[in-house]
Amino acid sequence: MFASRDEVAGALDALEAAVSTLADLDVGGLSNPDRLDVVRRLEYCARRGEAIGHRVLGAWWEQREVSEFGGQHSFDVLAAALHLSRAEAGKRFRTAIELAPRTSFTGEPLAPELPATAQACASGAIGDAHVQIIRRFMRDLPAGVDPETRERAEAQLAEAAATLGPDALRKVADRLAAYINPDGDCEERERARRRGITLGDQGPDAMSKLSGWVDPELRAYLEAIEAKLARPGMCNPEDECPVVDGDPDEAVAERDTRSLAQRRHDAWKATCRAMLASGELGVHRGLPVTVIATTTVRELSAAAGHVVSAGGSVVPMRDLIRMASQAHHYLAVFDDDGRALHLGRSKRCASADQRIVLYARDRGCTHPGCTAPAYHAEAHHLVEWAEGGETDIENFGLACHGHHPLAGTGPEDWRARRGERGGRIEWVAPAQIDPAQQPRINTYFHPEDHLLDDDDTTQDGDPP
Repeated sequence: MFASRDEVAGALDALEAAVSTLADLDVGGLSNPDRLDVVRRLEYCARRGEAIGHRVLGAWWEQREVSEFGGQHSFDVLAAALHLSRAEAGKRFRTAIELAPRTSFTGEPLAPELPATAQACASGAIGDAHVQIIRRFMRDLPAGVDPETRERAEAQLAEAAATLGPDALRKVADRLAAYINPDGDCEERERARRRGITLGDQGPDAMSKLSGWVDPELRAYLEAIEAKLARPGMCNPEDECPVVDGDPDEAVAERDTRSLAQRRHDAWKATCRAMLASGELGVHRGLPVTVIATTTVRELSAAAGHVVSAGGSVVPMRDLIRMASQAHHYLAVFDDDGRALHLGRSKRCASADQRIVLYARDRGCTHPGCTAPAYHAEAHHLVEWAEGGETDIENFGLACHGHHPLAGTGPEDWRARRGERGGRIEWVAPAQIDPAQQPRINTYFHPEDHLLDDDDTTQDGDPP
């Protein structure tokens, strides 16, 4: 029999009261063995709580309706309600889908997709780190592995997880995968599933880590490029005139001290630069496919500081100047340069000039927590066009294609408006998600906001 809403609420009230009582206790008088027991029992409760969350999210996913929460995706609803990243919210839902009990089309109860893992999680024997290792193992098994073998493998890993830490469990999972697929055979669809390249976040030195898996076709292309452009003496940024065509002189090659990895890096960079400069990539959202960067007049004049690209990356000014000498890029400078930024009601869509300024001002999607850079965002009317909104720069904010449809004026819509602090776009969540209706600002693309006092921002929102 299903629990009533009051029963669930009462249990949660008791849980919150118990946690509050425990939080108010002074554990200074306990011995370290006693403290270890406290931590162990807290971990047990946390793990069982995760299992309860799996059941709740699993039921939510099975019974979700498109019209709920104003049509917003369940991942986004959970992320906004719990202040999570969308990736973390998605991971929680996907985990719950595999560990929660299911229901057939005829209403009959079904076991979870990973029954042994779900049972171990519900008992508090394993935590999320163990669960993710098992999920990844099951996901990476070749499609040709039969269901019985899959079931036995999942049960073995769940049993091992109850007595091992995540690092040791990962070793067991790797060895088990080698036993199941000793020859490493991989069908074409498996290769297609594994392919992908990840560009990591920029570090304090503005460098980014690139990782991933490339399919045989892309590898063949890269090998051909490297054979030409990654040779000693080719594309060397330390040369006054880097060689990009023909063969480098012997003297040029001899003074090239770069490693093979560094030469590969410079070869790929030269290839990307040549492709952008060719003009053959067409148009994206009304603008030529090129680098769009933003800076201030002071920084440009001093040739110091950094710029922010429409992709959200930080580019030192000296690098931008070098880029500008090799190809044509758009540079938006915060100054009155006569661009047409006010169109009133004469046009509905933002002009190319307006989009460049939006790239410069917002840098990416303005929806709270979104990490989509400006290249992947659209111009959104804060006052809707259908309600008399004008096509002026003050009435625009960037929103990605996933969050743009969520904006509206209905009770289940998110409402976007211009805030008082530096002109940042504020979003107000529907009451179902945030009963307090507190305005939220996406500071992902403006981390400097957390380093400034309220009176440290200029009218356009940039540091003075």
